[in-house]
Amino acid sequence: MSEEEEEGAPPSSFEMTWSSTTSSGYCSQEDSDSELEQYFTARTSFARKPHKEKEKDEQIDWEKPILSQAEIEQKIKEYNSQINSNLFMSLNKDGSYTGFIKVQLKLIRPVSVPANKKAPSIQDTRKGSSRSQAVKRRTSFYLPKDTVKHLHIISRTRASEVIEALLKKFMVVDNPRKFALFERTEKDDQVYLRKLSDEEQPLRLRLLAGPSEKALSFVLKENETGEVNWDAFSMPELQNFLRILQREEEEHIRQILQKYAHCRQKMQEALATRTPG
Repeated sequence: MSEEEEEGAPPSSFEMTWSSTTSSGYCSQEDSDSELEQYFTARTSFARKPHKEKEKDEQIDWEKPILSQAEIEQKIKEYNSQINSNLFMSLNKDGSYTGFIKVQLKLIRPVSVPANKKAPSIQDTRKGSSRSQAVKRRTSFYLPKDTVKHLHIISRTRASEVIEALLKKFMVVDNPRKFALFERTEKDDQVYLRKLSDEEQPLRLRLLAGPSEKALSFVLKENETGEVNWDAFSMPELQNFLRILQREEEEHIRQILQKYAHCRQKMQEALATRTPG
């Protein structure tokens, strides 16, 4: 861990500490000043297919038993006895428990952050940042492949809150609904991915599965639903997409007209070289 866990009261469901396997977490690719080029093209945003992976997106109905308080305490003791690091789970007086989850970020597309902003340091994330502030210009960054974050969360923390916290740590201003948290499981020489619902509790899944990364790991990916979720885009994004579509439509029409004009010219030249009859 790059940051030691602070002692004190257990975190709320949204309070987290974190660490990274990368130094800055960003590979920059600044956007052009042109408003139309602040976002990748319509073709990239709308029709880009995800890379084929070995993982299978299948609904695996693992049993998720409801544990009693005594069973939770026993599970935590078993969990802590199996790990070889200081990422322990601890039981709180109110019956909740805190611990760490590791999330691997496997994002294909760049993420948007406010322009002229540096990659957040640990000091910056402690101070916090507001995602709701108005952003007039954006800069796109490609997160390094297989970036990993350790989050210190409480058992009540939901999957949707984990996504929001990860975006906040990187000062990402994209809508959280564009992303999804997946459960990755290796079983019988196969790797399975299951998208978590917003209400699922990742730390509870971690406790039930134990510390083994093969039994369970978490992955943040784009929320590929097969359809474009227009509600997830901001007004400036939608307006820019409409302009891009119009530009592509005009270019397509121009190419078609040019093609038929060329064919017509060739036919007229052929007719001109022939004598009647």
